[in-house]
Amino acid sequence: MDELWDYDKAHALIKRYGIRSVESSYVRSADDAVRFASGSTIVLKAISAKALHKSKSGLIILDLSTNESIRDAYSLLEKRAQQFRPYKILAQKMVAGGIEIIIGGNTDEQFGKMILLGLGGIYVETFKDFALRVCPISDFDAESMIAQMKSRAIIAPTKESEAAIKKLLISAAKMFAENEITEFDLNPLILHDGTYDAVDLRVMG
Repeated sequence: MDELWDYDKAHALIKRYGIRSVESSYVRSADDAVRFASGSTIVLKAISAKALHKSKSGLIILDLSTNESIRDAYSLLEKRAQQFRPYKILAQKMVAGGIEIIIGGNTDEQFGKMILLGLGGIYVETFKDFALRVCPISDFDAESMIAQMKSRAIIAPTKESEAAIKKLLISAAKMFAENEITEFDLNPLILHDGTYDAVDLRVMG
């Protein structure tokens, strides 16, 4: 049976393929979280294999900019996460602004490993704007996936942003094809300033 990879293990995998992610660290206490923030705005998340939808379960708290708010959020997450034990609490630097996309992979019984590009965050379900290809993919495949998107003008308004998404798609598809994993999600990936940051990741294998 497939298992959810630990965040550190999943993070090490995407890093090996040159996929950027926001600065993150597991924290064992509110003091750890405050030290991690070091004056910057952070996000706290409770990570558990039993919680498939962290946001729906109230296990993500955003926009924590003061020591008091971080401590209060840590305490609240500990209470909310009791029903999902075992769990860990992850602290991340918060990325403000940008456009959210999703890049994910799944294993189809007929076609094998497939990669998806879609408009991310809350818009995935609403607009159902996505493109699918069988792995591995070529430069042409990546370009055609971006071209297929109804939201292309939003997610790739410049040649620079389109090139960043294309490179990311090819790297993610290569990672999926070359490793014994059955599915993965980078959702959301936040596009900003001609680059991106993976904010949340999930790997099954």
